[in-house]
Amino acid sequence: MLPTRHVLTAAAFASLSTFAFGQADRPTGKINEIYTQLCANCHGKNLEGGQAQSMLDEVWVAGGDEESLAKSIRQGFPDKGMPAWGAAIPEKEIRAMVIYLLEQRAKAKREQTDFLKPLPASTVNSQLHGYRFDTWVEGVKEPYSLAFLSDRLAIMTEKTGNAYVVENGQRAEKPISGLPAMDTKGQAGLYDVVPHPNYARNGWLYLAYSDLQKNAQDEDVSMTRIIRGKLKDGAFVDQQTVYQAKPEHYIKAGGVHFGGRIAFDKQGYLFFTIGERGQRDHAQSVERPNGKVHRIHDDGRIPADNPFVKTPKALPTIWSLGHRNPQGLAFHPVTGQLFDAEHGPRGGDELNLVEKGRNYGWPVITYGMEYNGTAITDITHKEGMEQPLAYWVPSIAPCGMNFYTGKQFPKWQNQLFLAALAGQELRRIEIKDGKVVTQEVIFKNLGRIRHVVAGPDGALYALLPTRIARLSVAK
Repeated sequence: MLPTRHVLTAAAFASLSTFAFGQADRPTGKINEIYTQLCANCHGKNLEGGQAQSMLDEVWVAGGDEESLAKSIRQGFPDKGMPAWGAAIPEKEIRAMVIYLLEQRAKAKREQTDFLKPLPASTVNSQLHGYRFDTWVEGVKEPYSLAFLSDRLAIMTEKTGNAYVVENGQRAEKPISGLPAMDTKGQAGLYDVVPHPNYARNGWLYLAYSDLQKNAQDEDVSMTRIIRGKLKDGAFVDQQTVYQAKPEHYIKAGGVHFGGRIAFDKQGYLFFTIGERGQRDHAQSVERPNGKVHRIHDDGRIPADNPFVKTPKALPTIWSLGHRNPQGLAFHPVTGQLFDAEHGPRGGDELNLVEKGRNYGWPVITYGMEYNGTAITDITHKEGMEQPLAYWVPSIAPCGMNFYTGKQFPKWQNQLFLAALAGQELRRIEIKDGKVVTQEVIFKNLGRIRHVVAGPDGALYALLPTRIARLSVAK
C-alpha cells in the first residue's frame, strides 16, 4: 500500500480501485479490516509482502515517518501501480492506518530484538552504566508507589488499597491501619504516597486514592482525592483532606483514568493529577476537575496566582487541562520544570512539559486511535494546544517516573526514568534544551511496572507486579 518501490499488477490496481470508488461492502471503520480489504492483496495479510514487498522493514524510498506514510496513502503512486486512497477513505482513517502500520512494524522489530531481561542477583550492562539487579522486597501485590522516609524506612502503597511500612528491605506483616474506605474496582484504588518536603520536621504523608461515595440515587461513585496524615504505631492518624471534588463531580465507581500522582515543587506547592475518568469532553472544561493537573498549597489552600482563579465558574485548583490519564509526574531537579507522562488511547502516549494554564489537547488532538482500531481524529496539532515532547506509537502505557539525582550512577544524573505497564519496561529518557534526545530501555519483559523511585542510597527501585527490584551500581 505504501512504498514507492512496490509495484501492483494492473489487475490488482483495477480490483482495488473498483473497491475504493464504488463497491458496496465498505469496511466498518476498523483499521485492520480496511487494511485487509485495501492493502493485504499486495502487501500481505500481516504486512509481510506479497505482490509488493514487506512493510515491516526500514526501507522506505518515500520516507517511513508518519507524515510521509500518510502522504503515500493519501496520494499513492499511480505510475507504480499504487492507488491514491485520499478520495476513498476519510483523513482520520488515513491517520489510523499510519498508527496501525507503526504498531505492526514495532511488533516485528520487538520480536527480533533481544531486550535486557535481568535475573535476580545478576549484573547487566546498559548504555551508560552497568548495574546489579536484585529483588529488594518480595510478596507484594500491584505496588503503586514507594516513598522513602529515611535511609532505612519507606512506605509502599498497593493499588488494591493497602499500604505497608518497609524497613531495611522487609515489608511489615500487617498493612498500615486507619486508611479511608476507597473504590478499588477497575482502575480505581490507592495511588501515590509522597512525604512533605519537610517531613523530618512535620511528619506529613500525602496519599492519593479513589474516594468512594454515594450520589443522590444511592449509587456508588468515586473521584481522586488527596489527603494527608501521620504515621504512628502502624496507623495513619491525624488525617486531613487537602483536595476533594464537589459531590456533583463524582463519577460512577470503578472505571478508568484516575491519575493519582503527587509532586511537590521547590516552593512547596503540591501538584496532583486526575485523569478524565472516561469522560473525554471533561478534559476541556475548566468547570470539571478530571483531565487536569492541579496545584494547591500543602494544606489545600488555593494559590492566588493559579491560572483560573479569576475565571468565572472555573475550578481554582486547575493548573493545566486537556490531559487524558497522567500517571507520571515529576519536577526536573535543576530547571524546576514539571513533566507528566500520560496514557493515550491506542497509540499516542505522551511525555509533556506541563506549564501554567496550558491546554494539552485531549481529546481534540491525539496521536492515537480507539482501542477497537477505529479512528478518533486526524488532528495532531491545533493552535492553542501543546505538543508533547515525545509520544509513543504503539503505546507503552507510561506510569510513574522520577529524575535521578543519586550518586551511584553519575552518568544518569538528572535524567528521567519512566516505568511502563503495557511496555513492561523501565526506560531512561535524556532531555536537553526542552527536547528528548535519548531513550533507552534499561530492562524489559519482567511484568508491568508501576513506578520507579531513587532511594537515599542512590539505587533505583522499580515496582514490579509482585516484587520491588533494586538497581545498584555494578562492582
